Amino acid sequence: MVYRVSLKKTWLAPLLALTLGLTACGGNQTGSNAEGDSGLSASLTGAGASFPAPLYQRWFSEYNKENSNIQVSYQSVGSGAGVEQFTQGTVDFGASDVAMTDEEMAQVERGVTLLPMTAGSIVLAYNLSGIDELRLSRQAYTDILLGKITRWNDPTLAELNPDVELPNSDITVVHRSDGSGTTGVFTKHLSDISPEWEQQVGSGKTVEWPAGVGAKGNEGVTAQILQTEGSLGYVEYGYAKQQNIPVATLENQSGNFVAPTEESASNALGATTLPENLRAFVTDPEGEDSYPIVTYTWLLAYENYEDPEKLQALKDVINWSLTEGQEYAPELGYIPLPDNVVEKVQAKLETIQAN
Repeated sequence: MVYRVSLKKTWLAPLLALTLGLTACGGNQTGSNAEGDSGLSASLTGAGASFPAPLYQRWFSEYNKENSNIQVSYQSVGSGAGVEQFTQGTVDFGASDVAMTDEEMAQVERGVTLLPMTAGSIVLAYNLSGIDELRLSRQAYTDILLGKITRWNDPTLAELNPDVELPNSDITVVHRSDGSGTTGVFTKHLSDISPEWEQQVGSGKTVEWPAGVGAKGNEGVTAQILQTEGSLGYVEYGYAKQQNIPVATLENQSGNFVAPTEESASNALGATTLPENLRAFVTDPEGEDSYPIVTYTWLLAYENYEDPEKLQALKDVINWSLTEGQEYAPELGYIPLPDNVVEKVQAKLETIQAN
């Protein structure tokens, strides 16, 4: 698969706009009784992961067009900040690419319901003029991130890409500077495939990166890659897809080099069964055709809500996102949830109660 890069600064405007927060309260406001309107009236606020932000923005905007009295505001602040705001009770829902731990959930007085809403791939996007294809082995991309491979024409990279004229220039690694679920998923994968990474860096929403420069959010990392010739960084696939940034083909557990596609990501998720609590981590999926770095991303809801109408509005929005909303996932670079997963999430959603 070939991805072509365009480094025009005009791409940055929509990216940077996301960092200001995603508010989906648009749509046709000419009448409150638009076709499909639920009859409810509520304003919902959420905050968290940047990973699903473009899809959430689309969902909430499209839902508002059908239900003009339901407005959903979502702030793309990163999973770490999202979990914090959710724990403090300052939002109606949160979002995280790493499911909350038992310890984190115990701090939430109203209880926590974890709802996987979509899934996606984490890719290594890069900025190398004239180079549309790049293969990276597991050892190679780990060594780049460890700061052991620092030049694009390193013999290891040259051997992996014999038909590509790699430049004699420095590699600039771009990583997240904020508490990030994307970082949590990515570093779990690195720790799983590399004992050296696990010992030296480890995993988590924040880690001490051995090399590179930091940027906030998937939006910030994407913008930094676009602006920096010779850079390489990890982002959710949808961000690279929307900006036409080339991404590396990565070696999977079976030793095959696989590009990120809906099919290769679905293959990876197919090897994972969601448990009753809906927390599952796909750190290094099996399968010859599986892309190696995929994850679910979770919406964080409370077990109890004081306002019955607000709760019903939230349930309606989530149910719509799990059904009709899934149709928007592929065009934005996400993976539609399998029917059996949707059924599990809907069943869990029904356990949420009003006080």
